[in-house]
Amino acid sequence: MKKDTKIFNLILKEKKRQMHGIELIASENFVSDQVLKAMGSVLTNKYAEGYPGKRYYGGCQIVDQTEQIAIDRACELFNAKFANVQPHSGAQANMAVMQAILHPGDIFMGLDLSHGGHLSHGSPVNASGMLYKPVAYHVSKETGRVDYDDMEKTALECKPRLIVAGASAYSRDWDYKRMREIADKVGAILMADVSHPAGLIARGLLNDPLDYCHIITTTTHKTLRGPRGGMILMREDFPDPEGRTTPKGEVKMMSALLNSAVFPGVQGGPLEHVIASKAVAFGEALSDEYFEYILQVKKNANVMAKAFIDRGYDVISGGTDNHSMLIDLRTKFPEVTGKMVENTLVLADITVNKNMVPFDSRSPFLTSGLRIGTPAITTRGLKEDMMEPIVDMIDDVISAIDPVAKTAPDAKINAVREKVNAIMSEYPLFAW
Repeated sequence: MKKDTKIFNLILKEKKRQMHGIELIASENFVSDQVLKAMGSVLTNKYAEGYPGKRYYGGCQIVDQTEQIAIDRACELFNAKFANVQPHSGAQANMAVMQAILHPGDIFMGLDLSHGGHLSHGSPVNASGMLYKPVAYHVSKETGRVDYDDMEKTALECKPRLIVAGASAYSRDWDYKRMREIADKVGAILMADVSHPAGLIARGLLNDPLDYCHIITTTTHKTLRGPRGGMILMREDFPDPEGRTTPKGEVKMMSALLNSAVFPGVQGGPLEHVIASKAVAFGEALSDEYFEYILQVKKNANVMAKAFIDRGYDVISGGTDNHSMLIDLRTKFPEVTGKMVENTLVLADITVNKNMVPFDSRSPFLTSGLRIGTPAITTRGLKEDMMEPIVDMIDDVISAIDPVAKTAPDAKINAVREKVNAIMSEYPLFAW
């Protein structure tokens, strides 16, 4: 077979881009060689609909073992009794949970999308917003933190069947205990989507949602540093609150409902090469080296957030508890949009993403904010001493942006890019 040079040349270009630049997108990371190898293995050839020991295809004896290892390691990592490692993404994990719990038209609550919530928590263009009735809770305008009193008031008014904790752009820890109290008052299931801070939660650096939440979902990339994919976890199984029964008349357990919701509910055959890659990543996440890594992620984020604040930027909520920060540009650069900054910084080989901020005056296509995170640069080996120089380079570029031209002068961009390339040439793609 002739080598597909077009594609492999592009893959090489992408690797060079990743090597040369500073990656600050909070949801991105770099995987180890062994995670990458497992994902590119012959396991991609195997169909395995169903679950270990209960497949609809023959020849699954080996993939049953790899998937069970992934399940066992996930349970050990999060101190859980149940894990479904088949979801292709965090969004599909969320979709499966909602399918297991909700009926079309049912009310559920999630963080307002413009306040940091995720598309799969009720966006009108997502299945969660099309099939069900989302009601939002919010962050406080004064503090930038989730307003739990407002959440309780809203929950008592709308009586949701499901309450979702978690966000796409929120830098603070969550009060899962308070949320469980609210959920119990209205008879709701409490789910936490921990896709962003999962690695910090797994190693005890943030509150444990499984102490209070019935179910958690997560991606397996981001801070977990595995392949792109999703997962569903429970600390303890429990009977279906609706009392739905099996053909034998026994009340179904939530584990059975969740498994059925993933397959055949929202997916077909699992990606066994990805699941094996997840197993490798979970094994890495259980190591002492990973604990040192994820602790460094948190340290780097704290230093970076302070550096932005010291330079006059408004970091929402005044700092961070996790790996990320949300920056409102309007305080320092009222005429500059998140889109301008994202597009200009990428020319300097610094990658961030535009993001709406709470009570944003601009559209999601422009935004007044930036979302920034430290997982990827920490994987490359950068530590606290490099955070201020990075912020200085970002500030240098933003300060040079002409709101009319919507970009900075080429000379400024080129100068910063040269600095970036020189700095990053000293760091491997995966240092841990």
